[in-house]
Amino acid sequence: MFKRGASPEVTSGSVQAVERITSVLGPGVIWNGSISGAGGVRIEGAFDGDIALRGMIVVGETGRVTCPHVRASTVIVAGAIRGNITTEKLEIRATGRVWGDVVTTAFVTEEGAFLRGQIRMEETVDLGLGSPGDATATVATAPATPRQSSTDAGNARPVVPETTTKTK
Repeated sequence: MFKRGASPEVTSGSVQAVERITSVLGPGVIWNGSISGAGGVRIEGAFDGDIALRGMIVVGETGRVTCPHVRASTVIVAGAIRGNITTEKLEIRATGRVWGDVVTTAFVTEEGAFLRGQIRMEETVDLGLGSPGDATATVATAPATPRQSSTDAGNARPVVPETTTKTK
């Protein structure tokens, strides 16, 4: 059971890299667009757009995010998010506010945190980001999701990208 000199077996899939912040959207900055790829992002300003990140998103106390669907490995909210969240781990701090539905495998909250929406806990969550090896392909080939106007929200249909196949 306890052997001297025996090293624990480590498989390549069992060791995960420590997530860390590699980019910051500072306070006072307003950004419209999309964030995708891999890495960690801290948002202290205002962001409006799409987020699909294999990594960590931290919304600081001064951060404000409006996103139809946030997809990231880890989401930490100390500011505000308006939009649905799919993540492996969601943490809402005491100053954090979330308006939207959540799908996650782990949920942490502090007293005073706010969540208006439904939360669904799953054993595993598919973020729809592809495998870690093809992060650049995911960014380059991901189809743009058109936003719905308030007039056609009741007639929402899933958007299926067109594909063409050539035969030889």
